Amino acid sequence: MIKQNIKVIIPAYNEEDSITNVVNDIPDIVKEVIVVSNNSTDNTEENATKAGATVLKESRKGYGYACLKGMDYVAQQKELPDIIVFLDGDYSDYPEQLIEIIDPIIKNDVDLVIGARVKALRAPGSMTPQQVFGNWLATFLMKLFFGAKFTDLGPFRAIKYNKLLDLNMEDKTYGWTVEMQLKALKQKLSYVEIPVKYRNRIGVSKVSGTVKGSIFAGIKILGWIFKYSFK
Repeated sequence: MIKQNIKVIIPAYNEEDSITNVVNDIPDIVKEVIVVSNNSTDNTEENATKAGATVLKESRKGYGYACLKGMDYVAQQKELPDIIVFLDGDYSDYPEQLIEIIDPIIKNDVDLVIGARVKALRAPGSMTPQQVFGNWLATFLMKLFFGAKFTDLGPFRAIKYNKLLDLNMEDKTYGWTVEMQLKALKQKLSYVEIPVKYRNRIGVSKVSGTVKGSIFAGIKILGWIFKYSFK
């Protein structure tokens, strides 16, 4: 039986059609599911609340802003978690695989686990060509500059809470995932990737679904990599 205190943080912007499924599919071993509404204008907050999640509001748009809001909330609690899991609110991930994501932390004392969206487990069209290329380029550069073994910047991930605090996360928008992985490399955290299934999201992506979003995400991700490469 898993005794660790596990909390899940889900950034969500206008995910009213998917958020209930996401929250409902999270295994019961999780102590609290925290949905951070990133200035949603639909019924995301209401639906998440009905599904049993704790709902926070972050009016500043940005994936990182939402994640940081969730972390600020967790930090104020009397009983701090052992593990934090980050998960998207669009139902492209399979929340039930959380058990597999946290397993290396619990059994092998690994610090960080990334859910890798491997091609064999991805539904056709679930990742856009720019996402596939962007992930390849980012992880290739991390391998080149840091000897990293990452193959993906997947948002479904778990990390020991104390190690997360040590990373001093700061990115407010698209660079959140790559910042975490770069800082983990710099601090020599132990990490593994777990292959995860990936399906077509419900609704339209706010990042990869637009040219502007894809460009800004790419610039932000490459910016973090080069910033750390020349430090």
